[in-house]
Amino acid sequence: MSIKFSLIAAGMLCFAGINNLQAQTKTASPKPGMVLNNLEYLEYGSVNVMLAHDFYPEGHQGGVGIIQNGLRTATNGDLRLEPTPGQWSPIPKVGKRVINKATHEISVRMEYPNPEINRKGFNPIIYPDLNFAYNIRVLPVGKAFKIIVDLDKPLPDAWIGKVGFNIELFPGILFGKSFYADEQFGIFPLQSNSQMVADKENEYQTIPIAAGKKITVAPELPEQRLVIENLKGDKLQLLDGRSKHNNGWFVVRSLIAKGAAKGAIEWLVTPNAIPGWRSAPVVQVSQVGYHPSQQKIAVIELDKHDKQKLPATLYRVKETGGLEAVLKQTPADWGNFLRYHYLHFDFSSVKKPGMYIVKYGNSQTETFQISDKVFSNDVWQPTLEYFLPAQMCHMRVNDKYRVWHGLCHMDDARMAPIDSNHFDGYIQGHSTLTKFKPGDNVPYLNRGAWHDAGDFDIRVESQAETVHGLTLAYEAFDVKYDNTTIDQQNHIVEIQQPDGKPDMLQQIEHGLLTITGGYQAMGRFYRGIIEPTLRQYVLLGDAANLTDNLPYKTDGSTIDPILNKPAPPDDRWLFTEENTGRTLHTAVALAAASRVMKGYNDTLSKQCLQIATEVWNKTEDKNIGRFVPLAVELLITTDDKKYADFLVKNQALIVQQIQNTGWMVGRALKAVNNAAFTEAVTTAVKGVYSDIQKQGLKTPYGVPYEPNIWGAGWGIQNFGYKQYFLCAKFPQIFSDKYMLNSINFILGCHPGSNTSSFVSGVGAKSMTTAYGANRADWSYIPGGSASGTALIRPDFPELLKWPYLWQQGEYVLGGGTSDYLFLVLAADRLLNKK
Repeated sequence: MSIKFSLIAAGMLCFAGINNLQAQTKTASPKPGMVLNNLEYLEYGSVNVMLAHDFYPEGHQGGVGIIQNGLRTATNGDLRLEPTPGQWSPIPKVGKRVINKATHEISVRMEYPNPEINRKGFNPIIYPDLNFAYNIRVLPVGKAFKIIVDLDKPLPDAWIGKVGFNIELFPGILFGKSFYADEQFGIFPLQSNSQMVADKENEYQTIPIAAGKKITVAPELPEQRLVIENLKGDKLQLLDGRSKHNNGWFVVRSLIAKGAAKGAIEWLVTPNAIPGWRSAPVVQVSQVGYHPSQQKIAVIELDKHDKQKLPATLYRVKETGGLEAVLKQTPADWGNFLRYHYLHFDFSSVKKPGMYIVKYGNSQTETFQISDKVFSNDVWQPTLEYFLPAQMCHMRVNDKYRVWHGLCHMDDARMAPIDSNHFDGYIQGHSTLTKFKPGDNVPYLNRGAWHDAGDFDIRVESQAETVHGLTLAYEAFDVKYDNTTIDQQNHIVEIQQPDGKPDMLQQIEHGLLTITGGYQAMGRFYRGIIEPTLRQYVLLGDAANLTDNLPYKTDGSTIDPILNKPAPPDDRWLFTEENTGRTLHTAVALAAASRVMKGYNDTLSKQCLQIATEVWNKTEDKNIGRFVPLAVELLITTDDKKYADFLVKNQALIVQQIQNTGWMVGRALKAVNNAAFTEAVTTAVKGVYSDIQKQGLKTPYGVPYEPNIWGAGWGIQNFGYKQYFLCAKFPQIFSDKYMLNSINFILGCHPGSNTSSFVSGVGAKSMTTAYGANRADWSYIPGGSASGTALIRPDFPELLKWPYLWQQGEYVLGGGTSDYLFLVLAADRLLNKK
């Protein structure tokens, strides 16, 4: 789902300063009920109503949203062109949110079509004859609120019956719960059972579950009861969005009537607020546990109105059964962050090995351990022995009775058409940049590579990042662990079946085979390899079902031996690009990997160094800073003085960019062997540590962390990964505190009521419903590292149990995999050295 992250990073989702979230004083209101608070959303007791704080409808965030008694029950309230829109459905352009403090009204300007989305290729469906603008208004009505939509002018007749106001209901808390729609009633089904019928355009749409002027959601549950009344027009429809899209939500919808403009939509929505409701205290700890010599702080998250400060108690689980109190004290007050108040319970003094829990009031943690072996077993291993094998492309992956996926993509790969813009963001320019013409089979690519977790595409930067991270881990920690058979000749993997070879070296080799294979064929790196059709791209389950493994030939001479007909053009497309930064980034991985391949696969070792050196010699770029990481790796690999000279010559630039270069250059100081250079870099990294200390004070978790719509797990892993090198190379400056805080964050000590470890199958409680290739089964891949707690803006941290939210639950390659594995190995090494 990288295209979505790119869209976010482009600036659509800037984070409103955290300091502005600390107080939520309500503006004066003449009547009790919903009021506008200073964060620009409506609030009544335990109910919050947002409008256009988020705009990410593909990820079920945006428009009108409702948080009700600690649960986000509804979202994406907006005009849509389809009854149950999907990921690539048209979305409007969002204007400025306007606040009327006198009336407590919130409004936002919207417009169809959205030229920015269509132009960038994120939305292949364009409606050239559709052009209309409107305002959505939300205003309080006692303990309820109204949603009013004002169109600038009535819709064209051709669009009557197509445009409607939708709001989505989160399915994960509604399965088995009841609803009423006027005289109709029923339960929300666990799976979609809706009949599909053809509309006027012969497109299949889902028949409503029910319809009525008033729909009551979960009437039996005070914490989820929600009443929606249509004050104008026809009945509301209750639809199951999963009928069209696996990741759909339940939808309440009403259509725009012919001739309607001002007040075209008018709903009255009453979310039930439980009187005196407070969010329960949440005690956040690492779900794995702590090393005896590690700082150990349980973070206690409280409702902002909870003025109690109870004692916290650490209990040790006795070997004979039961609990014994070890430490009891009043937690220290940390302060406010997002919408909660935080306390710290420091139990660092406790070092006795064993299993423990922390209790605060009626809330308690899962069991966790204190042990000097805490990071030695069952923490990094699942990533190496389950997740990476399960992601291996061009292999059949067996796990005893289970097959994670069959032999796949042996027909890789065909050169993509020129001047093409793929729906997942890959762009092929006016030339293929190679001797291959569009549609040609490119050799040496039906080997190696890992699927990109939530999808099945192969991004060269993900391959390179994974190879580089694994290489540095193998070098630093000498990981000879072997619990997997990897047979490259027969394209078979056997999980939990050793073959006498270090698994980490075998995985590095697997990543290198695709990178070097592409370069060998084309004289350059590929940009990416991806499914040509949307139907293939969205496939969930076994990757072997994506293609027939038979290379397509344009003359139609390849015959499917089973169907006895020409093989279809289902082969993945290969994209190329001119991108100096990505080229150098990939060469960095090869320069490093050539070291660990030496003596294991000497041919591959030589190829890696040859390609990396060729990239160094041939690449030209005015941005000299991009060459620094490659100079470091080539220097460490070859000990060639010219790379040391390059680093010394560019000392000023390296110091200027020390936030990015410090962790990498520190590894090469000994090889550079220049006292002045070492002193300049050492002085500069002192400033880096000072900045980290300041950032670490901004949140109760002691890591640089500014929440955004996308979960921060991967970024914090990457931060911790780099911290190890700074600790190892500058021990007089850097402590391991922030590196270890990063691990705690990933493993459960993070915002929100869901304290799961982001790493599936690791810790007492973990993400076992995640966004992997098997997400339709509500299952997980052990060792996969999810994106983690996301932000419902402006101030609600959320980690749902729902397999289709990539911004919270997606696994990825690159830093999302190797950084985590490295980080845990680093913690084990540093703590046990103490």
